[in-house]
Amino acid sequence: MKIYTKTGDKGETSLVGGTRVPKTDDRIQAYGTVDELNAWMGVLRDTPDMKTYSQDIIRIQENLFTIGSNLALEEPGKFEIPQLGEEDIEALEKGIDAMDSELPPMRNFVLPGGHMAVSHCHVARTVCRRAERKTISLSDKVAVDERIIRFLNRLSDFLFVLSRKVAADTNAPQQPWLPRK
Repeated sequence: MKIYTKTGDKGETSLVGGTRVPKTDDRIQAYGTVDELNAWMGVLRDTPDMKTYSQDIIRIQENLFTIGSNLALEEPGKFEIPQLGEEDIEALEKGIDAMDSELPPMRNFVLPGGHMAVSHCHVARTVCRRAERKTISLSDKVAVDERIIRFLNRLSDFLFVLSRKVAADTNAPQQPWLPRK
């Protein structure tokens, strides 16, 4: 089977269900950004010092594929595809709480950086926020399962706390943001 089909050469692609839409369509923007986030999660998983978190990241990547397939579906219920469950959101919350319980309270915002894994957490977090914004924008036009938006919101929080936890695990320097006066 060939990878290239040439069907997108004129700037269109198909939704799950067959409808052709421009590659600039809000659905494509939303699930394309989720796909980008999934790729960054792979980079994060492959980053040295992230072995402890690799199973959590794989579970998140699987959920991101579920989200992408749901966002690409033109008619909910027409095809049987996986769905997010409340347990997926709860798993993120439990992960946040577990990591946060091992961290000192935040006193300042911190500048992203200090260690490659910390930086990758922050890049994934910002792409996650963009995926969330694109998905919310899409939800203004078509029905989007609210669990998707909640998952993306919680995932960005997870990635922020993960950046702090990885910094603590690796003794990475954290540069506080001290606003100029």
